[in-house]
Amino acid sequence: MGGSDARALSRSLLDLCRMRKLTIATAESCTGGLVAGALTDIPGSSDVIDRGFVTYSNDAKRAMLGVEAGTLTHFGAVSKETATAMAVGALERAGVDLAVAITGIAGPGGATPGKPVGLVHFAAAARDGRIIHREQRFGAIGRTAVRQRSVVEALRMLMELARGPQAAAKPRRATAATRLRPRVTRSPRRHAVKRRPPRTPRG
Repeated sequence: MGGSDARALSRSLLDLCRMRKLTIATAESCTGGLVAGALTDIPGSSDVIDRGFVTYSNDAKRAMLGVEAGTLTHFGAVSKETATAMAVGALERAGVDLAVAITGIAGPGGATPGKPVGLVHFAAAARDGRIIHREQRFGAIGRTAVRQRSVVEALRMLMELARGPQAAAKPRRATAATRLRPRVTRSPRRHAVKRRPPRTPRG
């Protein structure tokens, strides 16, 4: 997965958002603006892309996206909670329809107990309240590769939200216990007409 994947996804995402009149903001830490860069590399992206936040430090996450200090202290910068707060913060502060956030450890250093190199948390939020989170452990595949794969994953998540809420679940097939019995059409009852016995002729 590399630049060609990101470019193809970017084109598809922009086309879909343009058709649905959706706008996007990004909030990036370990990718340093690469998602916004991939999207704005496509001509005509200005009618979809509003802005990108590059919040590399914890101070930037707090100041630009409103991530609470307690979230960063208790869960760390690389966590589901921080990624989600970044996405929601970008959505609210930019006033867009969709936002995606990325925070991770691209390497080669920066690993801590339980958080190895290659760990990346993603979150995407939509104006209608949908939020999705994903955790990827790419491993020590190199800083560039981690960042490239993170861009592709972020674009996929935006695409998922841009497609809209899942269509209403298909009705489940009725089981033997729940299957409705076909209604039997009954012909209206005919009331029996009492017939009088024939009169005996009088002689």
